[in-house]
Amino acid sequence: MPALARLAKQIGRSDQFAEELWSTGMHDARLLAAIVDSPGGVTEIQMERWAIDFENWTVVDGCCGKLFDKTPYVYRKAVKWGQRKEEYVKRRAVSLMAWLSAHDKWAPESRFLRFLPMIERAAKDKWNVVKRAVNWALRQIGKRNLRLNRAAIKTARAIQLLDSKSAR
Repeated sequence: MPALARLAKQIGRSDQFAEELWSTGMHDARLLAAIVDSPGGVTEIQMERWAIDFENWTVVDGCCGKLFDKTPYVYRKAVKWGQRKEEYVKRRAVSLMAWLSAHDKWAPESRFLRFLPMIERAAKDKWNVVKRAVNWALRQIGKRNLRLNRAAIKTARAIQLLDSKSAR
């Protein structure tokens, strides 16, 4: 990622080039696409189109943390994707929750409190990439302030009590 970030700085923002990079299907090209694309030009249709191609957690997290979390519809997408069951759809939802917790400094607590029940449900998923994102999102939410920390700990304790091997 550091090498891609340096390259992206040299390239600058380019929506067209980002699309060309994405269309290659190559892992690093897709990560670079997420960095050089301009968030203001991203549409919900593009988010869905790119997300269909997600096949590993690094591209999911790269797109979510470098691009998608800066779009105006990110909270709506996190909730929508969080209701789905597919592995990388669920990963992108929980990844967005983690990134938003870290990046959206001025968001009200209510946005993150709304994520906690979805994170608890995601803890029961069988996929490791989702379970790891659950842990990450809970930690990020808990770092925001004392009230959210208490809520995240309460959610973590509820997850411990779930009758689910994945949650344990």
